[in-house]
Amino acid sequence: MIEIQIIFTLTIFFITVLFIVWRPLGINEAVPSVLGAALIFIAGIVPLIDIYEIMGIVSGASITILSTIVMSIVLESIGFFRWAALNLLMKANGSGVKLFWYINILCFSMTMFINNDGSVLITTPIIIQIVNILNLKPHQKLPYLFAGVLIATASSAPIGVSNLANLIALNIVGLDLNSYVKIVFVPSMIGLVTISLLLFLYFKKDIPRRIHTYSNDPVTFNLLKAPNDRFGVKHHPLYQPSGSRKPVDWKMFRICIIIVIAVRVSYFTFTPLGVPIELMAIIGAILLIAIRMFREKKGVGDVLKKTPWHIFIFAFSMYVIVYALKNTGFLSFLVGIVQEPISGNLLYASLIMGLLTTVMSNFFNNLPAVMIGTLMLVDMDLKSQFLQVAYLANVIGSDIGSLLTPMGTLATLIWMFILRKSGIPITWGKYIRVVFMVVPIGLMLSLLSLYLWANWIIF
Repeated sequence: MIEIQIIFTLTIFFITVLFIVWRPLGINEAVPSVLGAALIFIAGIVPLIDIYEIMGIVSGASITILSTIVMSIVLESIGFFRWAALNLLMKANGSGVKLFWYINILCFSMTMFINNDGSVLITTPIIIQIVNILNLKPHQKLPYLFAGVLIATASSAPIGVSNLANLIALNIVGLDLNSYVKIVFVPSMIGLVTISLLLFLYFKKDIPRRIHTYSNDPVTFNLLKAPNDRFGVKHHPLYQPSGSRKPVDWKMFRICIIIVIAVRVSYFTFTPLGVPIELMAIIGAILLIAIRMFREKKGVGDVLKKTPWHIFIFAFSMYVIVYALKNTGFLSFLVGIVQEPISGNLLYASLIMGLLTTVMSNFFNNLPAVMIGTLMLVDMDLKSQFLQVAYLANVIGSDIGSLLTPMGTLATLIWMFILRKSGIPITWGKYIRVVFMVVPIGLMLSLLSLYLWANWIIF
């Protein structure tokens, strides 16, 4: 009976992941996950009492991410991202190398203040718009595009609140945000900087030394208009229809930016006092909406329409399916394989969990992979120090190691979809050839740094 349940659950799991990655007819990723979770529930593998427990685990993280996305939608509507793109061009001051590093900084910052999927959704059209404005050759566009997706996605590792999977897993292992950052920020930043430097070296010959110089004048603003439909970014924040431009409300602009920064800081200030992260995120979203309503007399219709409400349903459904793997005993089988080396050596704990999550992420996406890894760790009954290091290695594997193939994260799949619609097709083969030259080294340095840093911080 147990064997049948394991086979049934694994079949549902892999079919669900296949349809999430494939998305035939453009279906929302929540659809296959809901159907899979429903079949699991009907089969009685995950009972109602577990459903209530999963709801408690997933709800706070999902609300936090949704509130953050709402804040990004408000920032979009007041022209923040268009302002960011203009400043990239101006600060580059005619240097293609400077532009490369500014794009790295932009993508890192966007993920820090929004989340990895939202960052890719926002920055990819910005980067496409910039390289098209500059009239770069196809091979000259690649350094900027690859820097965009790799840095935006991997930047979800350092602070924990920029990735839905990280937030869910934090609740399970009982690690607070400040402890998370204290241990993983430095190791993950070492990996990020390494990836950036290796990307620069890999594409050094393709990065143009000189590009057009732009300044904050009407000519530059006219250049940033809607491109042709074939670029697929007609409704991006950079686009403003002819005649619709109005003076920027700099006072509101500054207030909104201050609120976003204050909300991020509050996560680390008030969570040790027991204040839920999602409460602070909700307050930030409501404040931004209220300020926009007061200053620009805009309602909430556009925010409600653009917010991806399905995120909660998707995360909840995927967790039900992963929980079924736990209930059938499949995760216990995996635990039996890795428990002994992980529990006896901190270096093994870092490397084994990081690489295991990397492999799982690239085979069936990092959201279920990090969930599986976290549930495995909870079942191992590890000492607190080993649990923390193994969990954070799990995060590094799911945030950085998952970049080895396009299916490793939803963010990379979104990136490839946007590029394809924009007339810049990048094959899986091309993606893998580039990424395998930079990510494995960054991943290994992060995991080794985690071991050394944790030894110094914890012991």
